[in-house]
Amino acid sequence: MVALFLKEIHSFLSSLTGYLVIAVFLLINGLFLWVFPTEFNILDYGYASLEGLFLIAPFVFMFLVPAVTMRSFAEEKKSGTIEWLLTKPLTDIQIIVAKYLANLVLVLVSLLPTLIYYFSVYRLGQPPGNLDSGGIWGAYIGLFFLGAVFVAIGIFSSSLTDNQILAFILAVVLSGFVYIGFDLIYSFSWFGSADLFIRQLGIEAHYGSISRGVVDTRDLLYFLSVIVLFLSSTHLSLASRKW
Repeated sequence: MVALFLKEIHSFLSSLTGYLVIAVFLLINGLFLWVFPTEFNILDYGYASLEGLFLIAPFVFMFLVPAVTMRSFAEEKKSGTIEWLLTKPLTDIQIIVAKYLANLVLVLVSLLPTLIYYFSVYRLGQPPGNLDSGGIWGAYIGLFFLGAVFVAIGIFSSSLTDNQILAFILAVVLSGFVYIGFDLIYSFSWFGSADLFIRQLGIEAHYGSISRGVVDTRDLLYFLSVIVLFLSSTHLSLASRKW
């Protein structure tokens, strides 16, 4: 499994894909936080806060993560190497976990350079350091788990088809629905007393809670449960070849 994990990491580093994802993630967030005259612009806002980053980044991840994960199994199926891979002395679960962790590392690496934003805002505060560091670190944890969920969704979508574009579109749609779909249904108040429960099924409610600096174990368990759900679905998708 470790060999497959390292192979996946090497494939990212030996192509433009990994570097491009990181560069686009930093560029889009940087433009909104420092350049574009929007409500997220830190300099125009006049307050030492990274709230804009944690509002913008989920939507950037919603498209960039599927762009990375779409090749995970779809490319293997199209090239015919999936059968070779599945004959290796690895279980389906080990293959899935190795590919999942490799993609997750790329998400983590893309987040690390944004610490520059944190130190910049830290220095810009009056006096320097006048910002809610605890809330920011909590929000980073939430953003990492959000990316982890999107990776699991992307891996699952890639396992369903040998078409990378279709895998990308499916992952974007699923990620968007899981992130804001349940919250949108909640806003219509269609289900009465069950509305709050429906909202809790979506990521946004739990991500919003952690982004305020409240790292609740219930939110972490939710993220882990969603990750396990989609990775288990990926396992079923691969196992279906034997049916």
